[in-house]
Amino acid sequence: MGWGDLGVLGQPSKETPNLDAMAAQGILLTNFYTANPLCSPSRAALLTGRLPVRNGFYTTNAHARNAYTPQEIVGGISKDEILLPEMLKKNGYISKIVGKWHLGHRPQYLPLEHGFDEWFGSPNCHFGPYNSSVRPNIPVYNNSEMIGRYFEDFKIDLRTGESNLTRMYLMEGLDFIRRQTEAKQPFFLYWAADATHSPVYASKSFLGKSQRGRYGDAVMELDYSVGQILSLLQKLGIEKNTFVFFTSDNGAALMSGPQESGSNGPFLCGKETTFEGGMREPAIAWWPGHIKGGAVSLQPANVMDLFTTSLALAGISPPDDRTLDGLDLTPVLLNGSHQLDNRPIFFYRGNEMMAVRLGQYKAHYWTWSNSLEELKEGINFCPGQEVPGVTTHDQKEHTLQPLIFHLGRDPGEKYPLSVLSKEYEEVLRSVSAVVQQHQKTLVPGMPQLNMCDLAVMNWSPPGCEKLGKCLKPPTSAPWKCNWPH
Repeated sequence: MGWGDLGVLGQPSKETPNLDAMAAQGILLTNFYTANPLCSPSRAALLTGRLPVRNGFYTTNAHARNAYTPQEIVGGISKDEILLPEMLKKNGYISKIVGKWHLGHRPQYLPLEHGFDEWFGSPNCHFGPYNSSVRPNIPVYNNSEMIGRYFEDFKIDLRTGESNLTRMYLMEGLDFIRRQTEAKQPFFLYWAADATHSPVYASKSFLGKSQRGRYGDAVMELDYSVGQILSLLQKLGIEKNTFVFFTSDNGAALMSGPQESGSNGPFLCGKETTFEGGMREPAIAWWPGHIKGGAVSLQPANVMDLFTTSLALAGISPPDDRTLDGLDLTPVLLNGSHQLDNRPIFFYRGNEMMAVRLGQYKAHYWTWSNSLEELKEGINFCPGQEVPGVTTHDQKEHTLQPLIFHLGRDPGEKYPLSVLSKEYEEVLRSVSAVVQQHQKTLVPGMPQLNMCDLAVMNWSPPGCEKLGKCLKPPTSAPWKCNWPH
């Protein structure tokens, strides 16, 4: 979902009344970032509070490549990483994930092995349908066993865009909240619906409702679902004791546009890139009685901060045996503090730090959208937005003279500061110190996204026997995954 997909952030047809109301009752963070410009690494960062280059969700197969967890991936979230639900357990929290997991689909990587008590959803994205002799359809799980597969038991009509999945995810989320409230049990719900990912879908009552086509229909249903969740918290009388945060895993996937992708507002490019459109996200925090309504925070923040902030709210000390990249945002959210204004935001693509933001300035050390070969095939991460010397189609290094933008004056990253200006000189000095410190202390994790093997796909997930849905895997023949961009 893109930064520009919410009415409150300027989407012209104003089709997100519930999220807009959530912002009016809570705090809108307009400088909020994900940790990576695509799905799996940003989710790994959210749940570990650590950059993907530290938690292993990256590849070293080629320089600065985006990698994720398709069915053929051998790796997944390392057992050495500590996930948020594992920490919350210490204070008696029950945790549930609803929707897309994406941190590895082999049994040892699934959510219930990493601190979650319940799960309804899928390990992978809802791609398909597949011919099961070549590639299995993606399973849907209830807790630790599959209960069917996408396109077979969980229908997605690619022609009409109709699917009831978001509705199912909503019901699962509401049911979990009700059960924990009745049991007077502290809870953590990670509600990760994925209807806005291509192929986008919505349930029948939302199809055709949006001015924006099918993608807009999916956004309207997500918006409705968030409204239902907040209103249940109020009905149960627990809203003053429940912290809610809404955001996305990466910017809108412009290469799927315009039918299947959203808007990144005034920002450059989209998903897969480390320009603002790929990593700046819509973000709203809501906690009646604690967060003053109608506030806008310009605090630079990111998904890893949610790990540290959640622990602070739950009264749990963060693990002290590892480097965390997330900061505790409670002073910002609860008291409007400015003490964290100068914290850096790092923009990684695979194993490379591409850019860093410090205050209002962003310095690009490497630029790359995607290769000319891909562009010629029609894969375009920056449609209609080519900026000469910035959205480069080869990996261009600027380490000795970074491209620097002032994001306040130039949110679209179109006008680099003149390298001869005093402003450039001063900014470079402060940014260089931050980068040097970061690189000096960085210990990369073991890369988890290097190896692929057709034998590890979802042929026979746990629970397939009961359903008669086990498939025979091919002989194992691992290879180094090819990550083109």
